[in-house]
Amino acid sequence: MYYKYETHAHTSETSRCSHISGAELARFYKSLGYTGMFVTDHFFNGNTTVPSDLAWSERVDRFMEGYFAAKAEGDRIGLDVFFGWEYTLCGNDFLIYGLGRDWLLSNPDQLGLSVRDYMKRVREDGGLVIHAHPFREAGYIDMIRLIPRDVDGVEVINASMIDEYNLRAEWYAGSYSLLRSAGSDNHAGQRPRLAGVFLPERIASERDFVRLMKSGASELFCDRYDETGVRL
Repeated sequence: MYYKYETHAHTSETSRCSHISGAELARFYKSLGYTGMFVTDHFFNGNTTVPSDLAWSERVDRFMEGYFAAKAEGDRIGLDVFFGWEYTLCGNDFLIYGLGRDWLLSNPDQLGLSVRDYMKRVREDGGLVIHAHPFREAGYIDMIRLIPRDVDGVEVINASMIDEYNLRAEWYAGSYSLLRSAGSDNHAGQRPRLAGVFLPERIASERDFVRLMKSGASELFCDRYDETGVRL
């Protein structure tokens, strides 16, 4: 038996670019039969709603509001909700899994670290780093930056990206023997495509996810839906 998870989703409480609340996201994925989902809102160096002039502890608590809303609704309706975040450098994004509020609070200097030092700290402390949509092109991205020695894996299927970008991500992962992941990058709920991972056991924590991903136990999926939300 396999369990179905969304690995990349944003809430309107915390990600400025999202159009769906944490509670709505939880209900959406429950309606599709998912076992669970990760809330991976944009961190302070990304498109966040969190003001930068607050005390660090208050910033962290504000940052987690979307996750807390999704988690509360998930607990009510029977959907497992987990925490992660999307760290940004010059338009290049990295998904962080396996670390939580305590880690964020105990690392108030993290925004001052170089990207390599940041990834090193995250990984040494037990976190998993997945390079999200590494070949995305946009006007605000001045160049594509790859740091294969500093990440654990690559998001080779991003349901919000065109196939060309995902094929390049697959090449990247294969070229450097990196872990492969998939996610929807969901900012709105129903989409033409939704992606994620199947896992062989129902995870109880973010660390379980890290363990299974590192073991190679995941299977990737990308589902397609018609305009009425019916899976094709």
